[in-house]
Amino acid sequence: MNKILMIVAHPNKEDSRINKKWTEAFRNKENITVHELYKEYPDEKINVEKEQKLVEQHDTIIFQFPFYWYSSPPLLKKWQDEVLTYGWAYGRDGTKLHGKSFMLAISTGSSDTAYRAGGKNEFSINELTKPFQAMNNLVGMKYLPSFVFHDLNNISDHDVEKSIPAYLAHIREFCEGGILA
Repeated sequence: MNKILMIVAHPNKEDSRINKKWTEAFRNKENITVHELYKEYPDEKINVEKEQKLVEQHDTIIFQFPFYWYSSPPLLKKWQDEVLTYGWAYGRDGTKLHGKSFMLAISTGSSDTAYRAGGKNEFSINELTKPFQAMNNLVGMKYLPSFVFHDLNNISDHDVEKSIPAYLAHIREFCEGGILA
């Protein structure tokens, strides 16, 4: 069975409309480990060895976060900088991530039409997440299609609730070995 590590990076998750719901919904799934970076490291001092061991125990890695200034919240970037080391994740003998799958789960405040040529942001989510794809390529993982939930600033709580089964269906569709109900 596919073991999934969901790395959640939200600096204020308790006030989040969607990341909080997603985290709660997946916390009790048998083959998913929900790992909240801001909860684990409020001082932002990352235990690299612990994080590397955690990653090694999983087949699929999901970065879940709100889209911040066209990227991830800063602690997730710091996690990448510190955990994905030469000789472990890439470079000579850096093969610990080879063959694992990787996915992004992103929430945005703007509509999907804002993320395209001619839209408010001018670029698609796919274009704006190229650095994650490049990281994925460097470390030898399989890049899976992102789950993106748009327009949080304008949707109802009912729509937020409907995002949970959509996210679950996305994981089931793209993660080898699936996920338990």
